[in-house]
Amino acid sequence: MNVHVDEDQLVTTKFAIGQPVLRTEDPILVRGLGQYTDDVSLDGQVYGAVARSPHAHGRILAIDVEAARAMPGVLAVYTGRDLAHYGPLTCKLPLDNRDGSPMRKPLRPALPLDRVRFVGDPVAFVVATSESAAHDAAEAVTLDIDPLPVVIEARDAVASDAPQLYDDVAGNVALDYHSGDSKKVALAFSSAAHVTRLNLVNSRIVINAMEPRAALADFNAPSGRFTLYVPTQGVIGSRATLAEILKMPASEIRVVAVNVGGSFGMKGAIFPEYICALHAARELGRPVKWTDRRSESFVSDHHGRDHEFLCELALDADGKFLAVRANGFGNLGAYLSPFSPMIPTINIVKHLNSCYAVPLIEVNTRCVFTNTSPIAAYRGAGRPEGNYYMERLIDLAAHETGVDPAELRRRNHIRPDQIPYRSASGMTYDSGDFPGVLADALKLADWDGYGARHAESAKRGLLRGRGIGQFLEVTAPIMQELGGVKFESDGTITLFTGTHDHGQGHAASFAQIVSEKLGAPFDKIRLMQTDSDLLKAGTGTGGSKSLISSGTAFFYASDKVIEKGRAIASHFLEASAADIVFEAGRFTIAGTDRSLSLMEIAARLAAGAVVPEGCPDSLDVDHINDPAPPTFPNGCHICEVEIDPQTGAAEVVAYSMVGDFGTIVNPMIVDGQLHGGVVQGIGQCLMERTVYSDDGQLGSGSYMDYAMPRADDAPFFRASFHPTRATTNPLGTKGCGEAGCAGAMTSVMNAVVDALRPLGVSRIDMPATPHRIWSAIRAAGAPG
Repeated sequence: MNVHVDEDQLVTTKFAIGQPVLRTEDPILVRGLGQYTDDVSLDGQVYGAVARSPHAHGRILAIDVEAARAMPGVLAVYTGRDLAHYGPLTCKLPLDNRDGSPMRKPLRPALPLDRVRFVGDPVAFVVATSESAAHDAAEAVTLDIDPLPVVIEARDAVASDAPQLYDDVAGNVALDYHSGDSKKVALAFSSAAHVTRLNLVNSRIVINAMEPRAALADFNAPSGRFTLYVPTQGVIGSRATLAEILKMPASEIRVVAVNVGGSFGMKGAIFPEYICALHAARELGRPVKWTDRRSESFVSDHHGRDHEFLCELALDADGKFLAVRANGFGNLGAYLSPFSPMIPTINIVKHLNSCYAVPLIEVNTRCVFTNTSPIAAYRGAGRPEGNYYMERLIDLAAHETGVDPAELRRRNHIRPDQIPYRSASGMTYDSGDFPGVLADALKLADWDGYGARHAESAKRGLLRGRGIGQFLEVTAPIMQELGGVKFESDGTITLFTGTHDHGQGHAASFAQIVSEKLGAPFDKIRLMQTDSDLLKAGTGTGGSKSLISSGTAFFYASDKVIEKGRAIASHFLEASAADIVFEAGRFTIAGTDRSLSLMEIAARLAAGAVVPEGCPDSLDVDHINDPAPPTFPNGCHICEVEIDPQTGAAEVVAYSMVGDFGTIVNPMIVDGQLHGGVVQGIGQCLMERTVYSDDGQLGSGSYMDYAMPRADDAPFFRASFHPTRATTNPLGTKGCGEAGCAGAMTSVMNAVVDALRPLGVSRIDMPATPHRIWSAIRAAGAPG
């Protein structure tokens, strides 16, 4: 029997939504052909270097730059006075204190005028004809700084005798945040059959993106336009912020970011060095390149996490949750970053109740300044933290009440028949099967077979523990996003959108959506996110929202392409548009075999085909999607660790995860995102330790001092999906970029505590380093 095979249909199916399509950017990147900021060079460029404060706190008495200016090759040295006419770096979050007064937002100039507030604070910018000359001159800048007392920990910063970082920020408290009904929560705790309390530290992380921060600034005097090449999470947002700081129209600024080697939230901000480079480019009339050195990155990049909370969970006699409460501190570092106050406040509220039917939530957070590197978003930005606090509480409550930890979670899950569910956080969950996700995870991890594995570890003298980390995330708000589709004369299609890829695999995923909708060849679809001059809108990448926002924009843009194509096809096929049907990339007169493919129409138009007046003369579309509700990705991770009680060394030996990410466009990319997030979570849990001395010196300022996870620190992962379709976007998809961290931080630490609990250890904080574990074992009285 002869079977006709439609090759176009095979191609469309191969690259359709749900297929594990290889990332289209990888062949370029693995061959070293990517273009990162430091790879860009312009004619006549010169080089910048930064002189930084060696003091964590002090008054600037004088900055002597004369010796630096006189050095060979030096073109200029700038200090705060030279840049004082620019606007400050700001935080625009509209947050209020518990008394209704606005959050305190001290302004940060590009270079300080009166005081330094952390080691690494930039105080001068040197420009020279070579990079080495610039760095030599930066070391020659002499600082006369009157040292002031230093405070490192958030808890210490609110003490009555603590050093004050700002004259107009009493007690170093930028924000005294409160959410919840205190009276109702207090009543729930007073009537509870059992209350679990746990002090938890979410430790500070040095973000350590693979590509350091960099900038190449150029100024075109005749046009009055700046061009800034910079690693960023979104060129449109960066342009808007720069326009405010530089006090000029956004149309006079171009931001370009081709490839970005990781960000995790840190590169979403505008940094002082970028303003310095732009200023120098205009003053000198030459392009200025600045690239951070790794030793400087440790002290000058924004850091992540750094919160401390007393967490409490109230339960009734049946183990049902009555209320959850968190009181604590969020360390802001020395300056406000764009999102830092949101992380230990709003995002803790949104995520503390996770996937559980908790009637009441209260969060009290004091966000305080300290003499440390500023804190910013780090993979999850409060989402993993909120889930971490809840899951650690649940495991301890299970131990204290004698209930199996899986069973205690089951008793309190929001059930599928309760969805849509209005949570105590104020969010309405539109989808989810939380009991089903847990059941799948327990099966995948062979929960019932754990006893044999535990016994086998014991035979080798090792402690074995297991931990559950169930989580739910609220993705970032979906703002306006561009979905542009342009049919090029060479037969390719260019997609335009304002999110930005820095490791997420956007090119393949967005192409899959458009390929399936339009029946267009996957390998003909390109992506443009990198040049602000070519984009009409965009909110950047962050908060696990890119596929939802850009994907939805491309979904609706494709519908508009089809409508335009139907009108054009009606002309070419000489039929009424009402009689034209579109399927699998072809426009066909209903009931006939007369048809044209979308790409054939595009080719005719490119060749100059004439269409009548009133008929579209192009298939191109610029669609700007309206804001939409967030999504609620969720999952359950189960980790098993082994600990050597003689050394305190912990190893993750088994790891299983089940995720609900709604419609999965590309499972291969989702797997990769999960693996990367889990490894970052393992790093925070077991080894990454940021250490400041009492005088504010960073003691973990290099890879010799700051441990990063390597391949042999992670096991082989077992992963599966339990999808429920989101109802808030037409694709039905949910975010996944931060889910790995959300599941790992909790499951790993719960496993560590589970392993140590038989020895009398009931609490340990991140990072659970060998020394910290060994010390906890000895402190609990275990034999040495």
